[in-house]
Amino acid sequence: MNKDQPLELTVHTLPRVDGTDVNVKRTRIGRWQMLLVLLICAAPVVASYLTYYVVRPQARSVFGTLVDPQRPLPDLMGVAPDGTASNLRALKGQWLLVTVSGGACDATCQQYLYMQRQLRESLGKEKDRVDRVWLINDDVAIAPALLPALQGAVVLRVPPTELAAWLAPQQGHALAEHLYLVDPMGNWMMRFPAGLDLKGAAKAKRDIERVLRASSSWDEAGR
Repeated sequence: MNKDQPLELTVHTLPRVDGTDVNVKRTRIGRWQMLLVLLICAAPVVASYLTYYVVRPQARSVFGTLVDPQRPLPDLMGVAPDGTASNLRALKGQWLLVTVSGGACDATCQQYLYMQRQLRESLGKEKDRVDRVWLINDDVAIAPALLPALQGAVVLRVPPTELAAWLAPQQGHALAEHLYLVDPMGNWMMRFPAGLDLKGAAKAKRDIERVLRASSSWDEAGR
């Protein structure tokens, strides 16, 4: 090495942080976070439709008729026997087993109220996820003899026209000839056949147990 040769220094360029890259990364993270929040918020709705489509592929073995598209609870006021007013949408949060009739409640109505109660009781520990609902579609007073059997049930008198715009019977039948199933999101999603007897009630129970199992991961008893 020549001592007279000037010392040469090599200057290395320090890495430069590109502000644009940082901003892009932050934007990407922000979008993922926003997507996660949206998914969490939408989970109950997604679960409701999942319940429906879990049942749908097995439609051949389903006793009840699946409602497509599902019909959400209407913004409809009902009046309880004690005169208390309540919106039907307040019933969300539970599975609802619904029957419809006039206040006189003929023999068919009484049989349906009995089967409705027995169906719920037969579900064992799952029964607390299901509410019994009797919707009265006229102005006839309830017979006092029926009141003991209605303990624990939701009883509401509702306008018949508005009710008929939500629930629908099988063609050639009346609303009072069916039992209806509503999911916890407030969607009417199944109608059981007209003229339901005890043998049919056993088949309806299997349908109810199926949807309860399908929704067990996200639905809990109580509103």
